[in-house]
Amino acid sequence: MNNNDIFPYIDHTLLRATSTRAEIDKLCTEALEYGTASVCIPAAYVAYVHEKHPRLNICTVIGFPLGYSTTAVKCFEAEDAIRNGASEIDMVVDLCDVKNGDLDRVEAEISAVKKSCGDKILKVIIETCYLTDEEKIALCGCVTRAGADFIKTSTGFGTDGARIEDIRLFKEHIGDAVRMKAAGGVRSKADLEMFIEAGCARIGTSSAVKLLLSGESNGGY
Repeated sequence: MNNNDIFPYIDHTLLRATSTRAEIDKLCTEALEYGTASVCIPAAYVAYVHEKHPRLNICTVIGFPLGYSTTAVKCFEAEDAIRNGASEIDMVVDLCDVKNGDLDRVEAEISAVKKSCGDKILKVIIETCYLTDEEKIALCGCVTRAGADFIKTSTGFGTDGARIEDIRLFKEHIGDAVRMKAAGGVRSKADLEMFIEAGCARIGTSSAVKLLLSGESNGGY
């Protein structure tokens, strides 16, 4: 694949707690130059970026990175981000509920956040590094039935990132309307190509520009 084929799959990401305005501006400039799908940025920067770069598709994260804020808080976060200019929301599921087997609560929360998002895109981060295959399969069902737009592997802040085995597992168990996003640990152009060829509609990474323009391997987001 050539670079121009890959950039439209990229959520160009900077979620580090110490991200500066200058770094966010650089991310946005790169996203506009190379035509990435979105920028994925902290909620605190959404209004700033929307005002300064109105042509950009803005993604932000809620319940991030641990997922255990309450449903009401996640819904408020989503609504606030959308008011500020976000078009895509990446939420983290409550892994406490998952580990307690309370999957009805997980599904209800995803459904509530999707209602808050309205016609905006909702991606659901299930943080695969902490889950068994049985839990991953169950969450594919929750995401599908709740009407979310994407299932996403990872926050990039857990013990591991995207694994191709999980994308293949998702593909077997999600509904036809659900798309897939890989995030975390994307270290090479070959990784980008691998996840796209496996069916990912998005890849979350901070390294795509560097990887594609230099061919270097990198730790990624």
